Amino acid sequence: MSRVTADRRPRWGGIARTLVPALVVGLFTLGGSAFYAVRTAQYPTPDTTALPLDGLAAVLLAVGPVALLFRHLNRVVALTVCAAAVVVYLGLGYPLVGPLGFAFAVALVSAVAAGRHHRALAVVVVALGVLLGWLLVAGRPVPWPAAGPVLAWLAALVAGGALWRVRRERTAQARRAAEAERRRSADAERLRIAQELHDVLGHHVSLINVQAGVALYLMDDDPEQARTALTEIKRASRDLLREMRSTLGVLRGVDEQAPRAPTPGLDRLDALLDEVRAAGLPVRRDTEGGPRPLPTGVDLAAYRIVQESLTNTRRHARAGTAVVTLRFGADALDLTVDDDGAGPAPGAVDGTGLTGMRERARSIGGTLTAGPGPERGFRVRAHLPAPPADPTTDPGPADHGPADLVAPGPLAADPATDPAAGPGSSGTVTQARVPDHPTTPGADR
Repeated sequence: MSRVTADRRPRWGGIARTLVPALVVGLFTLGGSAFYAVRTAQYPTPDTTALPLDGLAAVLLAVGPVALLFRHLNRVVALTVCAAAVVVYLGLGYPLVGPLGFAFAVALVSAVAAGRHHRALAVVVVALGVLLGWLLVAGRPVPWPAAGPVLAWLAALVAGGALWRVRRERTAQARRAAEAERRRSADAERLRIAQELHDVLGHHVSLINVQAGVALYLMDDDPEQARTALTEIKRASRDLLREMRSTLGVLRGVDEQAPRAPTPGLDRLDALLDEVRAAGLPVRRDTEGGPRPLPTGVDLAAYRIVQESLTNTRRHARAGTAVVTLRFGADALDLTVDDDGAGPAPGAVDGTGLTGMRERARSIGGTLTAGPGPERGFRVRAHLPAPPADPTTDPGPADHGPADLVAPGPLAADPATDPAAGPGSSGTVTQARVPDHPTTPGADR
C-alpha cells in the first residue's frame, strides 16, 4: 500500500501542476471579461471604436487557458497559441480586457523556465511584428505610449522565468550532490564493514582450522587435549558469531539494542595474543614509550592490523615466533609485527589482507609498509597519527617493557564451565603444533 501511494504521489503532483495554473488563469479571464461586460453595459462609452465582446471574443479569450493545459507537451507551441490568440483578439479590434495577456504571461514564463528562452523570444518578436503590421494595414492607431510599459513587462517576465530556471537547476544540483554524498557514505560504510568481516573471519576461522587439526590429530592418543581444542573451537566460533552479528546488524539496520561488546582496541591486545599462542604460534609483545589513550579510529586500526598480521603469519609464514612492537610517540603510534618465517615468495603480490591493512592505515592518515624482515621472515610496519589527548587525562598504565618470549601455552578454559577463566588462562596440558600451511609461503598475505 505504501509503495502504491508513493508511486501515485508524483503523478497527482504533475496533474495538479498542469491543471491549477490553467484553472486560475481561466477564472481570472472569465471574471475580468464578465466585469468588463457589466461595466460597459452600465456605463457605455459612445466614442469608443472597440468592438463589443461577442462569441468570437469569448473563444479567443478561452484559447489561452486551454493552451496552458497542454503546455507540458510542448511549451513553445503553447506560447505560440497564446500569442496568436492575443494578436488576433487585438487585431480584430476587441477591447483591451484586464486579464487578456494573463495566459500569454504564464506561457512565456513557463517556456523560459524550461530552457526554451531563444524560441520564446522569437515567438514574442514575431507576435509583436504581426500585431504592429496588422494595426498599420487596418489603419487603426498604434498605441505607442504603451510600448514602453509592454516591453518592460515582457523583460520582467523573461527575467522571472530565467530566475526560476536557475533556482530549479540549483535545487536539482544540490539534490544530486546530496544523493552522491549519501552514496559515497554508503560505499565507505560498506568498505569498512567488508574490512571488518575480512579481519574477523580470517582470524577466527584460521583459529578454528588450527584447533580442529589439533583435535583430529590427538583424538585417539590424547582425548583430553582434543577436548580442550574443541572447547577452544567453541569459544572462537562464539566470538565469531557475536562479531559478525554486530557487524552485519549495521547492514540490516534492525538491531533491537545497541551492541554490548565495546569496539576492539589495544586494550584487547593481550587477549588476542593469548589466542594466537593457544593456536600454536609463540608471540611476544614489546612496548616502547608510555601507553596512552588513543583516538577510537586509531585504536581500532592498530588492533585490526595486528590481528590480520598475526593471522597471515599463522597461515602463510611457517614461522616459529612473532614479535609485536608498539612505540608510543608524542603524536603517533608506530606498530611493527615481525616473524621469523620464510618471508614473501618471489613474485608474490599483495593479497586482500595487506590491501585492507593499507586502506585502514590510509583512512586515518597513516601509512603501512610490508615486506621482508631485516634479517629474515616478514615485517609489517604501520605509522598511525595519534594526537595527544587532553593533558588532564590519565596517561594510562605504566610501560610494560619488553616481555619475555612465551612458548605456546595451553588453551583457554571454556567460560561456560569456568566463568573466572579468561583467554589464555593457564593449564597443565602441553600444546601441540599441527602443520597447516600452504605450499607457497607469503603467497596470499
